[in-house]
Amino acid sequence: MLKLDRVSKVYKVGVFGGRDLTAVRDTSFEVRPGEVVSLIGESGSGKTTIGRMVLRLTSTSGGTITLDGVDVSTVKGGALKGYYRKVQGVFQDPFSSYNPIFKADRVFAMLKDTYFPQLGAAEWRRKVGASLEAVRLDPDQVLGKYPHQLSGGQLQRMLIARALLLDIRLLVADEIISMLDASTRIDVLNLLADLKARGLGILFITHDLSLGNYVSEQTVILRRGTVVEMGATDRVFGNPLHPYTRKLLASVPRLHRKWEPLEPEPEPPAGDGQALVRAEDDHFVAGGVAG
Repeated sequence: MLKLDRVSKVYKVGVFGGRDLTAVRDTSFEVRPGEVVSLIGESGSGKTTIGRMVLRLTSTSGGTITLDGVDVSTVKGGALKGYYRKVQGVFQDPFSSYNPIFKADRVFAMLKDTYFPQLGAAEWRRKVGASLEAVRLDPDQVLGKYPHQLSGGQLQRMLIARALLLDIRLLVADEIISMLDASTRIDVLNLLADLKARGLGILFITHDLSLGNYVSEQTVILRRGTVVEMGATDRVFGNPLHPYTRKLLASVPRLHRKWEPLEPEPEPPAGDGQALVRAEDDHFVAGGVAG
């Protein structure tokens, strides 16, 4: 469904844009229908930039992103509206998506004006209600409320409900639970699992390895804009091959013992940017570092 082929993004930085900053370098992976792919890395690894390029919020500097074989960079005008019927994003801070002076359900009204102008008021209310119930929200409890009257979890699920109104095929979920409390996180994760079971493809962007392990079938590990390891989640987590992946996994807090300083590891070799090589079936690692 979604395919990234050697995608790169370079920003111009410095005085008068005199220097290049490579945020993403030669990144390739796929997201299939009914599959959750976790894109994992520390801050500054290029995760959000990739999500923004998929959503057409940022242009690519090289490579191609295709949806059903169509290069998304060529989608313009009226076709772009059709693209957003298939692909939507939900971001880290739900409060930033709402105007505090308007009721929260205004995000649905804006969608109606653009995509469903032909629907009558009663039919639209039924459609919105069904979408809210699909994300485990009671329409009577959330409609007509201002953002400050709802929790972060409710606001986040309303944004997912908004995306579902379009019958989307791909959801870009960028750190969507990092601002939620622990009890609400599991509700949103289980909601994503339900959506996956319905055939929705999900690009789950996170810095939290435990969340990626919980929700995804495939994992892509990013370091400084480059994919260093990817494959089936159980293989990447069960047998990490790249030193950076091992370091990330060693940093995950464990409930059964107190924190202990990690032993310093040598920096991975400069060959981070080498092409991935197959280490096992569907398990890839940056060339020259496995073992």
